[in-house]
Amino acid sequence: MKVESQDWGEAPDGQGVQLYTIVNGRGAEAQITNYGGIVVSLKMPDADGRLDDVVLGYDTLPEYVDDLSYFGCIVGRYANRIAGGRFTLNGVEHTLTANERWNHLHGGIRGFSKVVWEAKALERGGSAGVGLTYLSWDGEEGYPGNLRAEVTYLLMEDNELRIEYEATTDRDTVVNLSHHAYFNLAGGGDILDHELTLHADRFNPVDGELIPTGELRSVEDTPMDFTAPTAIGDRIEADYKQLELAGGYDHNLVLNREGPGLSLAARVHHPGTGRTMEVSTTEPGVQFYSGNQLPSHIPGKRGRRYEPHHGLCLEAQHFPDSPNRPEFPSTVLREGETYRQTTVYRFYTE
Repeated sequence: MKVESQDWGEAPDGQGVQLYTIVNGRGAEAQITNYGGIVVSLKMPDADGRLDDVVLGYDTLPEYVDDLSYFGCIVGRYANRIAGGRFTLNGVEHTLTANERWNHLHGGIRGFSKVVWEAKALERGGSAGVGLTYLSWDGEEGYPGNLRAEVTYLLMEDNELRIEYEATTDRDTVVNLSHHAYFNLAGGGDILDHELTLHADRFNPVDGELIPTGELRSVEDTPMDFTAPTAIGDRIEADYKQLELAGGYDHNLVLNREGPGLSLAARVHHPGTGRTMEVSTTEPGVQFYSGNQLPSHIPGKRGRRYEPHHGLCLEAQHFPDSPNRPEFPSTVLREGETYRQTTVYRFYTE
């Protein structure tokens, strides 16, 4: 295992940005920058041992600065949507920055995806990676409390990318961190032939603003049912209101969990290359997004055009709009407590 770092330019505020390259003994490689905690590339072998980059993104830092699709970044303080850009905590209403019409999405205008994190290279047993730290000040994007967030990326010898999150606050606040990679196990083209399994019997239906209605609906007899391996493209154009509202899949799946700790959430298999990815997490939900709004007019890596459905996201998280939904699992972090989350993306071939 080895980690190398290099200067990768400057952020708009003049801070220097680094790019870290981590390689394991099997040749798998991850490149991670401390700008937004972005996974810039992730190279994994196919069934013949050929390496391909399985995440979407860009070649240069300025492209990530201008990016509006959240390619490969850490999203926070609150991943996903908060309705109306406001919530009440301890009897006090907090108004957040609205960056999706009047709603708050993925932490706001800058959020955690557009800031420079403190970074250091790490080696831990049979793994190597990068440790990132960011202090989000009281009032940033409208959130209460000074929040210290730590995210650790580790590339394991068995081709796992492990992400560990911790956060503490000096004032009660809400926290919901996640990773926003767009995966394509084929290394290019669309993801409609990828076979997806989700360990979730229920999902959160949404309204026209993609805000959960509060219902936990069964996936049975709907296109949301991925409890058995199913090609993503099989039903993405089905006559189903939830697909129409989102232009495809963009929904939180309620995971079938039994107790705390890591639990298998999803499995993705690409028949053509044999690549398989398993997602395990400590979180209660995972947002499945089928890349419905990918901007084909903006070139990505090596000038590629990313059309809609050229990448898929599996964002381990708490449910969207939980601060306004007391019936959902709580996202409140109290002063003196520690927020913890772990998500593992494991790659192998079949």
